[in-house]
Amino acid sequence: MAVPNPQAQIHIRTYANTCPPRHENARAVAVTVGSLTVTPVLQSGGSSFGAEVAGIDWAKPIPEDQVKQLITLQDRYAVLIFRGTGLDNARHIAFSQQLGEKLEINPFFYGRENDRLGEPLLFDVGNIELDSSLVKPDSRRWHHSLGNALWHTDSSYHQQRSKYSILLSHGNPVYGGSWTHFADTRRAYADLPAEKKAELEDLIVEHDLWHSRKLASPLIYGNPLPHELAAKPPAFHRLVQVGPDGRKTLYLAAHAKRIVGWSLEDSQTLIWQLIEHCTREEYVFSMEWLGAGDMVWWDNRQCMHRANPYTEQMTARDVRRSTIIDDGREAFGVKV
Repeated sequence: MAVPNPQAQIHIRTYANTCPPRHENARAVAVTVGSLTVTPVLQSGGSSFGAEVAGIDWAKPIPEDQVKQLITLQDRYAVLIFRGTGLDNARHIAFSQQLGEKLEINPFFYGRENDRLGEPLLFDVGNIELDSSLVKPDSRRWHHSLGNALWHTDSSYHQQRSKYSILLSHGNPVYGGSWTHFADTRRAYADLPAEKKAELEDLIVEHDLWHSRKLASPLIYGNPLPHELAAKPPAFHRLVQVGPDGRKTLYLAAHAKRIVGWSLEDSQTLIWQLIEHCTREEYVFSMEWLGAGDMVWWDNRQCMHRANPYTEQMTARDVRRSTIIDDGREAFGVKV
């Protein structure tokens, strides 16, 4: 049977505003790690994915020994959730800078003067405009945001990719989609058959921001504007990598456009087969945003994530993201 042309099927790359049912082995018993209380979210055998962490005094700078402790937890769980942190923009940035030397700079696609935050080290990923109105459904910003609802890895389209992302809520939970979803690409890789692992081992993938935007909104982003293309050219990264915990992982995203040496059609077929494998129920959990100050920190090298898509019924959503640039051995991808 012929494989459908992915370019003809791009309109199907959408997800509903729902969260998966909680898996039966989710929410393990809390454990004490030093002064911290750690509650794993999803466990299976020797694999743990996601954890809520309590016991940090966010009112003060985080001591370096506690930062190291948190990084150790991050290497294990890939996603850490913190409730009611009370952080403002400055302390959000300061904590992010404790996790890496460089933060990603906001490209301000619509001009810094039109950005609600105007802060180069933070990305406004909410749905609020400068005048406090909500983003309009027919706007370019609305259509750009649709790509955030596809399974992806932040900034894989950069040749020096990102390591961590930290997303912080500044408002009450949004009605109509107060969830962020995460998929464990380490356990998903481990469960692949040996022959599939051998097939994937040496593949290199081109990642392109405008490819994912086209998948989510082909009418508006079928032809990105010249300044957009110039700001975000594609990048190349290995498909199979070794994460900080020593396990192999799949480095995937909706940004993944083409496997080097393959046709676009064959590339997209394999990429979406793998994304669908990685996002099976047993590898996924959904974080619910409960209130202002909730924060989630994830490792882009060990997981994928997606937001719930905007809807016209959605209320105000004020969330802001910092992105810590990678400094590891695979940070600069592959030159082709």
